[in-house]
Amino acid sequence: MSTLHRTDCEGYHRRDFLSVGSAGLLGLTLPGILAAEAKAAGKKDDSLPKKKAKSVILVWLAGGPATIDMWDNKPEAPEGIRGEFKSIDTTVSGIQFAETLPKMAKVADKISVVRSLYHTIPSHGPASVFMTTGNKPSAALQYPAQGSLCAKLLQTEIGVPPYITFGDVRNGQAGLAGYLGTGYNPFVSEGGANGKGGGASFRVRGVSLDGKFTLEELEKRDALLKKFDNGFKTIDKNSELVDGLDTFHKQALEILRSDKTKKAFDLTLEKQSTREAYGATPLGQGALAARRLIEAGVRYATVSLGGWDTHGQTFQAHKTRLMPPLDQTLSALIADLDERGLLESTIVMCAGEFGRTPKINKNSGRDHWARSMACVLAGGGFKRGYAHGTTDASGMAPATEPVTPDDVASTIFQQLGIDPHQELQTPTGRPVQLFREGRVIEKLIV
Repeated sequence: MSTLHRTDCEGYHRRDFLSVGSAGLLGLTLPGILAAEAKAAGKKDDSLPKKKAKSVILVWLAGGPATIDMWDNKPEAPEGIRGEFKSIDTTVSGIQFAETLPKMAKVADKISVVRSLYHTIPSHGPASVFMTTGNKPSAALQYPAQGSLCAKLLQTEIGVPPYITFGDVRNGQAGLAGYLGTGYNPFVSEGGANGKGGGASFRVRGVSLDGKFTLEELEKRDALLKKFDNGFKTIDKNSELVDGLDTFHKQALEILRSDKTKKAFDLTLEKQSTREAYGATPLGQGALAARRLIEAGVRYATVSLGGWDTHGQTFQAHKTRLMPPLDQTLSALIADLDERGLLESTIVMCAGEFGRTPKINKNSGRDHWARSMACVLAGGGFKRGYAHGTTDASGMAPATEPVTPDDVASTIFQQLGIDPHQELQTPTGRPVQLFREGRVIEKLIV
């Protein structure tokens, strides 16, 4: 992906943020994921509203987008704050976006924009953890990503990966399973797909074979591992992993056999016009694959566009390399889901780890700023054509309806039919609420 092998201003290396394993060692990796899934048994809470959503697609803007130049322009602010972009009208009266978002302006009647989001962590790694987990980072406990929680708490049929990522969610534990254990980490995509024709080249660790051997050869390896498994059982009858290896090897092979999963990654099955609508970019084709996977039963998918750490020449970066692919892909994803009748059952969220300073620096850039930011939400029972909250005249801080990342997470999980204050247990038996400090944002919900 284009975001790999780069570093941000804090020196973090942009690379695949985890390694679930490889097909050659499938018996030692994917079964652990599936074994952990099998333990999921969240209780239903009849007091919760009937769930409106089944799945989530997160469009992650790695590096911290300058949302003051996107969803929350300040055209009346003094020079040095207001930026270079004009505001344009959208399909919703009273809501304007930056002129670099013309396609999103046309689908504004399908989305909510939260303009009063904030937190207090202006550092990439910890802020990414807060935004992706819905919990403030803690040295005492690594919280699971929301995708990992969905993998645990939402049922997924055999043969379909519950949580998958395209691109780099980056930095530390962001995107990972935390105290749930590696069994709930995401499946990670490799490669990409060309939007202008030809076959898709997406490969996913644990889902795709790499061409070095066939499924039949893998099954032979599985049979060999079962022989070792029988030997292990005579040594340690109490080991949950050993006791479950046969079952989870079988399920791992089912994912590789799955027609649903294979077809979801074959973007050539889509109309060429659809592929082109999403954009001939890793972001665009990743988002299209995510939509197809959601249709196949995946519960949480993340697609990422990096490069938003714009300390210098931020307006040039927005105009040339950041806003064009985001505007095209995000608008196409929302419109496509809506046209297919999938938007009401699929939550789309677009966000990064924090915003950027209202004050423009001497390098024509904006620096880290977590005290005001914006995100986009669509589908899953969220209001359409709605802007939640405001920031002050200079965009420094929320002026009305302030909300935090844990509030947004709580609202998303309520819409998924999951009690946001439900308790899970750490491996040591410690009870932990999903989002201890989060509150549901009722005004965002239909």
